[in-house]
Formats: sequence, C-alpha cells, structure tokens
Amino acid sequence: MKSSAILSTAVAYTVSIFIAASAQTPPQPPEREFVGSQVCGACHSGIYGRWKNTRMANILVDPRERPEAILGDFSRPNPLVTFRKEDVVFTYGSKWKQRYFTKIGNDYFVLPAQWDVTNKTWNRYYVEPGTDWWVQHYPAGQMQRPTGPLCDGCHATNYNIETKQVTEWNVGCEKCHGAGGQHIKAPANSNMVNPNRLDYVRAVDVCMQCHSQGQPLETPLNGVYYDWPVGYQPGDRLSDYWTLEEHDLGEETFTHWPDGSAHKNRMQGNDFVTSVMYTKGVRCWSCHDVHGTGHNADLIKPGNALCLTCHGPESPAGPRGTLEGHTHHAAHSAGSQCVACHMPKIAKTIADVNVRSHTFRFISPATTEQYKIPNPCISCHQDRTNGWAGAELLKWQNVSPWRVGRSSP
Repeated sequence: MKSSAILSTAVAYTVSIFIAASAQTPPQPPEREFVGSQVCGACHSGIYGRWKNTRMANILVDPRERPEAILGDFSRPNPLVTFRKEDVVFTYGSKWKQRYFTKIGNDYFVLPAQWDVTNKTWNRYYVEPGTDWWVQHYPAGQMQRPTGPLCDGCHATNYNIETKQVTEWNVGCEKCHGAGGQHIKAPANSNMVNPNRLDYVRAVDVCMQCHSQGQPLETPLNGVYYDWPVGYQPGDRLSDYWTLEEHDLGEETFTHWPDGSAHKNRMQGNDFVTSVMYTKGVRCWSCHDVHGTGHNADLIKPGNALCLTCHGPESPAGPRGTLEGHTHHAAHSAGSQCVACHMPKIAKTIADVNVRSHTFRFISPATTEQYKIPNPCISCHQDRTNGWAGAELLKWQNVSPWRVGRSSP
C-alpha cells in the first residue's frame, strides 16, 4: 500500500473514531411498530437485494417452500435420525451445521439430530447438563425445550414473548435498525437507528445481542428462563438487559478456555470486548457487511486485504517491516494469512469443526503449556511440539522474547 493511501486511511479512521466517541444515542420512536424487511426494501432496494441472499436472512428456512434447503442425508437409515423430512418445518443453519425444527402446538422444538456440513455426517443434538446455564431450569426431554425462550429471540425479528409470534423469521432490517413504523410514515434520520451513528459501545451491542454468551439480568421472566436479552432494542445499552458469562482465569469451562478466550461458537462478542480493537473504537462492520458481500463471512475485503487496510509498515498499528518479515513465512502461504495467527480456529461449533477467535491476540506456545489453549503454531505444524515452536519464535529477532515466553521442550 502506498504511504499516501495509508495516511488517508489512518486519517479517515481517526476521524471516524472521533465521531463515534462524540455520538449521541438517537431518540427511540414513542411507539415501536415493526413492519418487516420487505417494507424496508421498497425504498432501500439495493441493500435489501443483497441482504436477502445472506445467511442472516436465511438462518431459518421453510423446506416446504425451498426443499433444497435441507442439507442432511435422509436417504440412508441412521439411528440418530428418529424423524422424517416431513417433520421439519424449519432448517436452521447452513455453513457449519444444520439443525431441524418441528412444531408442536404454538411452540417450535429442535429435533434430536444435526447435520455436520463439513464432515457430511449426523451428530446428536442435545444440550447436556453442566453446559449452558439454562439447562438446569428445563426438563431433560428434547421436546420439552421450546425454541421460543432458548433460540428465537436471535433467530427472528421482534419475537413477542406473550403471543410467541414474530414480525419475521431471520435477522431482518429491524433487528439492527429498530422498529421502522415511524420511519415509514415520515422518513428521517431521527426516527431510525443507524448503528454507525451510535457510540462504539452501543454500536457493537447491536451485534452482541446475539453474538455473545450470557444471561438476562432479569431471570426468570414471568417464570420462564430466556437465553437472549428480552426487551433490548438497537440503540439501548445491552448491559441494561444482559450480562456476559463470567470466567475465572485458569479454569476451562464449556464457554471459555483457561485464558478467557471463547471456547465455543456464538461468542464473538465475548472475545471482541476484551480486544484492543474494541477499546480503540473498531466496530464489527469495520470488517463485516451484514447486508452482504461476495466474500466469506460477508467480509468487506477478502483475506489479508482487509487487515492491511489499517495495518501496515507505515501505520501506527503496525506491523513494521514486510509481511514475510513479520510472519517468517512465504508471502502467499497459509502462515502469512493474518487470521492464521491472530484469529485461530479455537471456538467449537460442532464435532471437530471450530470457528475463529475474535480477541486478535497471538496465542504463544508458552500460553498453551500454561493454560492448554491451542496455539496456531502447533495447530498448523501438527508434527511438532510446543517446545520446538517456542524455540523457533525466540530466534525471530523482531519478536519480543518477553511476549512469546519460553516453553519446555
């Protein structure tokens, strides 16, 4: 990247942080009237057209309308699959795993087998005791754990806990921008939430309402235990409704590695708020565009091109020198991908499939020795030891020995 482009990027970034820091929370409409994304699309057709093809817009799919949405192999008998395709009223997920919802009365339930998309195999679906906090408050039977209080607050827009109805299934426009009724009647910036105009805490809260592990501050609510922040709306402060899962340093739990990093999926928010990125005012959409892009994970740019927008030899955020000098790997190799070392796949989503950490911290072999958290060196060089990796790092003259520590051979 040319120095003028880097300077321009740095100035724009600094200005955006200053604006974010001085932003005011926009006033909420006096009456929240939800209208659905299709209504929003009448005026915002370009964004709506991109969004409707994203995973956000297709978390739950009705297979009666789109039979191809079912990814699981129902053609051969499997002891885990005790249900038929015809029992499935919604598919949930399509990237790493796919679960299947059925409907009994006014409630939906997750059927007891899930499809591993990566390994193309069936796995049991059942939340075991001693895992998620809510398990102890629900019966053991899978068909006695409705999705309404446990799932649908994030998988739908405007889930009504009294009527069990939604404005729309999936993450619609109003999930991030708030109710659109007043805006439809009199379009103005003042009666619609734009997360980009919120202060950085409330801005990131919009994503964290679903991308975090925690518990509602008020629980139970009317005798029901909810696993999502009931009452929260974009523009609110999430901490008024939700508390993140606690962690004790050195303890490995269902949700956390001993160093405090996320141990399981849907914890991007838990990770991110511990990062330097967060404290500097970076927002989720600095990297992702949930309206849809052509890149994996709806990234704004692919691979290193995204990271190098803000990081580079002439940027205060570094790193200094060339890419190869920083990574000690060939420029176009897997070892020179920024995410390989700074976003390792250590958060479990299903079986042996992991998703990326969002702390952006490098996990050294010495940290693995102390806390047993996987590090990117040995995750790639699987035939080597932490001792070997630690010794190699100490040879890197541009790496502080005080930061990488020492590992036993």
